[in-house]
Amino acid sequence: MAQDKALIALDRIAGTDDWRNAFIRQLIAFEAAIDAPGVDVREEITGPLVDALFDDDQVIRRTLSTGVVFEFLYRSKIARDFVMSTPEAPDHAWEPQTSRILVNLAKTAKQVVIGGAYFGDHAVLIAREIAARGGVVHAFEPNSQQRGMLTRNAQINGLTNIVPRPEGLWHDSTTNLKLVGYDSFASAEAAEAGAEDAFQTVTIADYLKAQGIDRLDLIVLDIEGAELGALKGAEPFLAQPAGRAPNVLFEVHRHYVDWSNGLETTEIARLLTGHGYSLFALRDFNSNYDLAGRPVELIPMGAIHLDGPPHGFNMVAVKDPAIFDGPGYAIVRDVSPKLLRHKDPALHHPIGGL
Repeated sequence: MAQDKALIALDRIAGTDDWRNAFIRQLIAFEAAIDAPGVDVREEITGPLVDALFDDDQVIRRTLSTGVVFEFLYRSKIARDFVMSTPEAPDHAWEPQTSRILVNLAKTAKQVVIGGAYFGDHAVLIAREIAARGGVVHAFEPNSQQRGMLTRNAQINGLTNIVPRPEGLWHDSTTNLKLVGYDSFASAEAAEAGAEDAFQTVTIADYLKAQGIDRLDLIVLDIEGAELGALKGAEPFLAQPAGRAPNVLFEVHRHYVDWSNGLETTEIARLLTGHGYSLFALRDFNSNYDLAGRPVELIPMGAIHLDGPPHGFNMVAVKDPAIFDGPGYAIVRDVSPKLLRHKDPALHHPIGGL
């Protein structure tokens, strides 16, 4: 009976925008007020309460401090933590340091490929940065509903330089795949041609050749284990010398990459180092968290703290590590790339504290 009354109360709060927004702000204040070491309060307590206020098909609209507007479906942790952002108008939609480094890398880019573009949380920021010099973001997203949101976000931000693509990036251009799993956690597996929800693969090299593009500046990949295949399909570009080869940002996850013998021994790391890249783990919150004014912390590949349950994080591969010598970056060692508010500060908080 008490649970039924609680659900009714949450439904009433959800039915009025002002009530819902006030309730969310109170939950955020609750997070800041309590001391619960070792407890992920957002995931275990406040987050589920906010989830109860929204439907999966509900479209949310939020504006960044930069004036960028996003519309998105309430279907993921990305959506929830964006809704719960502090400040209410943050400078990013998802992953503060990833967003920052991508904008920085885009300052010298013109042709960008993104695999797993989702609703455009990173694609829109990159497209804005490169638009003035005629740059183009080739944004691959096989999920048709999220690709629709990507198209919508390009339109409402006045961006004509995002090219949404339905293919999946892969090591060949002849495979049929389908997404298995829900929304942002879906991974690709083989499918029969013509099967429901099947999509065609394409290599980065084949796609760009068909577009008449012979120079690639930045590759961004978050495709749930298909990162290695996508990079194999980009080898003609990866083999270019420093100054012409693209910078690369990609996710690695313990579910797909076995780093038990060291990250440097994995196939994806060896592929990139074999082409002359230096690799760094990017320290970031897998969330929307205010890190404005903080340097982007990078960990050289041989100095990453990898212990813990299966987890994922973003890495950056560049052929000229000197681009990280500026004041906006800090090279750190022997810490985790996973920034987590509820874990050991020595390993999981930014240098200098939260």
